[in-house]
Amino acid sequence: MSRSHPPKTHADWQALAASLTFEKGLETRAFVDDAFVDAVSGETFTTTNPATGEALAEVASCDAADAELAVGHARAAFDGGEWSRLAPGRRKKVLLRLADLLEAHKHELALLDTLDMGKPVASSLGDMAGAIACFRYQAECIDKLYGEVAPTGEEALALVLREPLGVVASIVPWNFPLMMTAWKIAPALAAGNSVILKPSEKSPLSALRLAELAREAGLPRGVFQVLPGFGHTVGKALALSMQVDCLAFTGSTATGKQLMQYAGQSNLKRVYLECGGKSPNIVFTDCKDLDRVAKHAAAAIFHNQGEVCIAGSRLLVENPIREAFIDKVVAAAERMQPGDPLDPDSFMGAIVDEAQYRRILDYIEKGREEGARLRVGGEPLEGPGYFIPPTVFDAVTPEMAIGREEIFGPVLSVFGFDSEEQAVAMANDSVYGLAAGLWSQDIDRIMRVTRRLHSGQVFVNNWAGGDQTMPFGGVKQSGNGRDKSHHSLEEYSTLKSVWMSLST
Repeated sequence: MSRSHPPKTHADWQALAASLTFEKGLETRAFVDDAFVDAVSGETFTTTNPATGEALAEVASCDAADAELAVGHARAAFDGGEWSRLAPGRRKKVLLRLADLLEAHKHELALLDTLDMGKPVASSLGDMAGAIACFRYQAECIDKLYGEVAPTGEEALALVLREPLGVVASIVPWNFPLMMTAWKIAPALAAGNSVILKPSEKSPLSALRLAELAREAGLPRGVFQVLPGFGHTVGKALALSMQVDCLAFTGSTATGKQLMQYAGQSNLKRVYLECGGKSPNIVFTDCKDLDRVAKHAAAAIFHNQGEVCIAGSRLLVENPIREAFIDKVVAAAERMQPGDPLDPDSFMGAIVDEAQYRRILDYIEKGREEGARLRVGGEPLEGPGYFIPPTVFDAVTPEMAIGREEIFGPVLSVFGFDSEEQAVAMANDSVYGLAAGLWSQDIDRIMRVTRRLHSGQVFVNNWAGGDQTMPFGGVKQSGNGRDKSHHSLEEYSTLKSVWMSLST
């Protein structure tokens, strides 16, 4: 399907999917030193369409040997300076060219993510818009972030220079494959680093297509490489490498903790983590238009099948409106059923794989066993693929597993509260601190509560608002990194102090 006739209907997307051929053109090999190559071991793994259960392709399964090769090429590229010492304006031009190529191929890339991990194609297209915007924003930041001149007496001049770190390893998740990749690699490349990307083994296809486009855009040899494979093999090798200067990761808190240990066991590399969440969404009685708020509260957890780190999975509702509000949330959830991911009208798609599907169903069963009241959903859909409908539990208490642990699926836990103090205490009663939301028309309350919530980001009268200008990240066990905004570019550079004595 040509760019002049982009896919719009269900049939259009089905036709485009049928035209993709992994045996003839679409790469499934690793991208190392500007070339697509088999893994050193020759091993592969199968990536599967979770909506149908059918195998998509055999993908190179990299391990420590591949990591060692890629790190060597990345280090050579960095030390050679073709990218790391390139004039900022010229780096900007290359990354803007890459953004243009992403725009030109956005339908193909969105389709790859949908086939690979099951998300609705309309959602994948939204991710593409975010990825493209990220590359453009970071590219434009390159020649606009200045160093500093420190205050001194006239006998000296003190400069603070901003320089790239070196070799950056980016390990990204499967739930927003290309968008999260852009958030990690765009600022690292913009700062002048060499980057090695380890996509999730559950969604590697768009990353490999991105490698082709990066080469076409003009990134020099060795500056960007892609190593598909598993976390315990190639991911661990990158984290332990003495030649990797920075590790950027989005994923589970448990894995984030392990990566920090690997950094300590090796060269004490910088580690930027964006980890899990159990985000509270607080609804006060004075919020405006309960029907609208209920739709937003439902979308906050059921978007992307609930496979979202900032999902509003804990809904805290002031008790005077609790019953009526839950009814509205249930009504909204019933209109958000899963469907064919290739149908642009599907709100939800398939769960990424059988393991995650079973995990979510186990939590639903725990909710029943622990005494929570099931209001809607709870049973998987019949047929091929891994589909779970929106599920809402009421009468949840903080001690219940579904009220404390990250499920990463379409399961909403509803709590009631009687006062602002109680709502804040309940919201903060979590090891996580990635996101929080509140709905109120009282500006004094809004200012009080937003300051008291222990969260890296707070959404007021919306959920997941913001653009590339707003940093994204958490506190507590949700991590220490910041994606998006110029703050992310600063993380991938280091400051050098230069003190020059002047003759008098």
